[in-house]
Amino acid sequence: MDGTGGLGGTGGAPVRFDPLEGIGAVELVEDGFEFTEGPTWREAERQLLFSDIPGNMIFELTPPDAIAVFRPSSDNANGLDSDVDGLLLAAEHGKRRVSRTLSDGTIVDVASAYLGDPLNSPNDIAVRSDGTIYFTDPPYGIDPDTEQVLDFNGVFRVAPDGELTAEWMGAKSTRPNGLVLSPDERILYVSDTTGGLTMAFDVDPDGSLTGERPFVDDVRSPDGMAIDTGGNLFVTTSLGVRVYDPEGNPWGTIEVPDGRVPANCAFGGDDARTLYITAGFAGPLDDADGGALYEVTLVHPGLY
Repeated sequence: MDGTGGLGGTGGAPVRFDPLEGIGAVELVEDGFEFTEGPTWREAERQLLFSDIPGNMIFELTPPDAIAVFRPSSDNANGLDSDVDGLLLAAEHGKRRVSRTLSDGTIVDVASAYLGDPLNSPNDIAVRSDGTIYFTDPPYGIDPDTEQVLDFNGVFRVAPDGELTAEWMGAKSTRPNGLVLSPDERILYVSDTTGGLTMAFDVDPDGSLTGERPFVDDVRSPDGMAIDTGGNLFVTTSLGVRVYDPEGNPWGTIEVPDGRVPANCAFGGDDARTLYITAGFAGPLDDADGGALYEVTLVHPGLY
């Protein structure tokens, strides 16, 4: 999700509205996966991509329900997004990197090490309209006791020239997870799953992050996020998709059926009014099954 949508990276103040007014029913698109994650809408292709982490694949959905394998052997990709040229970015647990898939299918590194040390296991990605890439790096894809080299779990920035900087260095007890930019790209929201909160950072003109503060600090296991044109934040939690206004006040919860817990969400469809939700049954990732993709139609559009 690039945070620009129809407003543009420097668009005006979003119009306020209740994002849950007139919402449709949450419907199953497909199940039978292991653990689904990383949904991202590809506007040029009119398709949704999403990952199955332990299944080691990236799938493509052509609405309404045609699903095919986009990338086998995905190196246990988790979060997905597109760069400013429309090329796929993937946060890969297996190779502990953020990768880019070129137009000829070649897969190259975007970031795999910080100051010579391997990253933990990049988790989720957000892209600013100038090409700046942000990603979270918790140790979910590795054994932190034996494989983690960095002494922090961070939020990183890749500048348009490729320079990698650590913008936030969380303690080893933290789990920075989902992240998304506000409609005007002046705020980056980051969920900390173990901390039970969603943080907000100011995004400076050069892309650096300042002004760390809690946005919502009573969230049950926050994970992936999406945002709409009104600046309303959609946060996947153990209770469902919690929705907050730009001040952090709750609108309500979108509950996922079938006893599944949402892991991530993204807006898609031709009018950006479909919220796609990846979900699975609670439990350790290597024991997970029952991964699924859901959709729900909203009145107001989101940002791709």
